[in-house]
Amino acid sequence: MKSTGKHVLVTGGAGYVGAVLVPKLLAAGHRVTVVDLYIFGEHVLDAVKGHPGLRQVRGDIRDRGLLERELAGVDAVIHLACISNDPSFELDPVLGKSINYDAFSPLVQISKDQGVRRFVYASSSSVYGIKDEENVTEELALAPLTDYSKYKALCEDVLLKAQAPGFTTLVLRPATVCGYSPRLRLDLTVNILTNHAVNNRRITVFGGGQKRPNIHIEDVTDLYVRSLEYADDSIAGEIFNAGYENHTVAALAEMVRRTVGEEQVTIETTPTNDHRSYHISSEKIKRRLGFEPRHTVEGASADLTRAFRAGAIPNPMDDPRYYNIKTMLGTRL
Repeated sequence: MKSTGKHVLVTGGAGYVGAVLVPKLLAAGHRVTVVDLYIFGEHVLDAVKGHPGLRQVRGDIRDRGLLERELAGVDAVIHLACISNDPSFELDPVLGKSINYDAFSPLVQISKDQGVRRFVYASSSSVYGIKDEENVTEELALAPLTDYSKYKALCEDVLLKAQAPGFTTLVLRPATVCGYSPRLRLDLTVNILTNHAVNNRRITVFGGGQKRPNIHIEDVTDLYVRSLEYADDSIAGEIFNAGYENHTVAALAEMVRRTVGEEQVTIETTPTNDHRSYHISSEKIKRRLGFEPRHTVEGASADLTRAFRAGAIPNPMDDPRYYNIKTMLGTRL
């Protein structure tokens, strides 16, 4: 698949995933406009700051005027922006709904009105809730357990109803992302475990039997790049899960322990009230689009371990910029 040099608008392009995705889009020959509040810092796209194909816009996706201006002349939208994960959403449910759901319909409609031809939505595999089936496929009914995942599911409906000739819509349901990014998150399962293994020499597992599907940040960002290049009829109005493997939290802890060095790390298990357990099948995206992850959970942990040991992640336990909920507590939105 060859790049067609699109003008791509990435909402949330200065976030955890966006900070890895945007340089890849530029390298693929696309022009990129990032719309982001930059609450985690202005530095995260410094590696490509001077790129002639990059435009960075500090702005709010709830600002209709901004959307109308910035979407003019855009070929494709990759919508990443949201209040991400359940605890961050629950800090301020009204704020979370305003960004994650209320702003979505105007964004979709303005995109369509402005002639955007492709809209890719980053949903979440958490929309399934807890399922007994071993293979949780895209055809199963959704049963979101939290407001965060409920609004992810409702946005999917909004987007799929907007599907039309000339406006190709795609919903991706990624597993939990893991690995290193210039805008690093240390509040995601594999990243948390690796942080504690390297810096505390101890991992605490809460429960352990819950399944947590993961996907390496390099794989999910590769998928977003490829999502601009698939033929319209292969993705129009489609939903695809995207994950690597389904492992329990206890198994993930053992993987991290081996990666960091077994002799250095102990694992402690403690009871938990959080019994959310997600597991997904990614067979459809492999069969229909030929997409298959090439990076592993161990690889994500190894990348983080190298970054920690190289001093590239200063003050990892306390710096709020690595933790969505801590940053939001100190930010007015």
